[in-house]
Amino acid sequence: MTKRSKRVAIAIVGAAAFTLAGCEEEKVDAAAFPDLQSCRDAAGLNSAFTAQQCETAFAEAEALHVEAAPRYDSLAVCEEQHGEGACGSEAAAAQGGSGSIFMPLLAGYLIGNMLGGRSGMAASQPLYKTSDGRFTNAARSSTFSTNKGAAKLNTSQFTRPASTVGKTPMTRATAASRGGFGKAGAGRTGFGG
Repeated sequence: MTKRSKRVAIAIVGAAAFTLAGCEEEKVDAAAFPDLQSCRDAAGLNSAFTAQQCETAFAEAEALHVEAAPRYDSLAVCEEQHGEGACGSEAAAAQGGSGSIFMPLLAGYLIGNMLGGRSGMAASQPLYKTSDGRFTNAARSSTFSTNKGAAKLNTSQFTRPASTVGKTPMTRATAASRGGFGKAGAGRTGFGG
């Protein structure tokens, strides 16, 4: 092997290592809260979030909940997926919604510090209870053992899910074919706290 081909081989190996390192997803400081007051109480007490970020993120999670929560054709199907007492009608969640479509109640929210530091931009996701007592985000990308605590999460946990407004609500058959809400392709993540 000549000197030039050795250098090219080393450059290719170095570039491949750099490319693989670049493929690792960025992680951000994140926390889950069962409600807005819990986040406000934590703000300033070792929290990576300010009270204002808590309020903004909660409002965004509520808006995303109305836009992207799973919708079901009956209360029974919704409760099969989210647990008894964990569902309400679309009309109660959003003005102009239908009383014959049901969606899970907001069971908390995720907040992530997307730019780092206390002055960073916060992103949020609503959390929903699953039938097994865990929690999942609206994007259905992960399930969590609790709806409170802090962890480092991948930025993909804050991906905006597709809107479900105006879409055909899930029936028992469509929910079963997906393996249940929050189960298809979901990773398990836990919060320490």
